[in-house]
Amino acid sequence: MPDDIKTILCPINLRHATVSSRAYDRAVELARLHGAKLVVVTVAPEIERNLNIYDSRAYWGDKLAEFVAANPPDGVEVSTEVLIGAVHRRIVKAAEALSADLVVMEAANPRVQDYLLGTTASHVVTHAECSVYVVR
Repeated sequence: MPDDIKTILCPINLRHATVSSRAYDRAVELARLHGAKLVVVTVAPEIERNLNIYDSRAYWGDKLAEFVAANPPDGVEVSTEVLIGAVHRRIVKAAEALSADLVVMEAANPRVQDYLLGTTASHVVTHAECSVYVVR
C-alpha cells in the first residue's frame, strides 16, 4: 500500500450493501488514517432491468446518498458519483480519472459462499494503475 494516500476510491454495489459494507468501512478507516479524500461510487447498468427506473443516475445517486447518510464517514471528506456502464471497466477508468492512490473494494458478491476473487475485483486488480485493497 502506498505511503502517500490522498484519494481513495470505494466502489459500492448497492444491491449488496445491506448484506455487507466491509469495504466501505475499511475505506473510511484508511481515509481517516491517511487524511485522504474518499470517493464513493456505484455503477449503474446502461440498460436497467427494472423498467420503473427511468433515470439511472438520479435513482442510484439517491440510493448512494442514503447509504452514505446511513453510514456517515465522520472526519473524512467524501464525495459520491454514479457511473454508468460495465462495472469492472468503469471502476478502472474512475480510478484513473481521479488519480486515485488506492481502490478499496469487496472481493466478490457477499452472498456467494465460495472464497474466490470475483470477476470484477479480479479485473480491477489486474488493470488498475493504483494499488487495490480487496476486502473479504
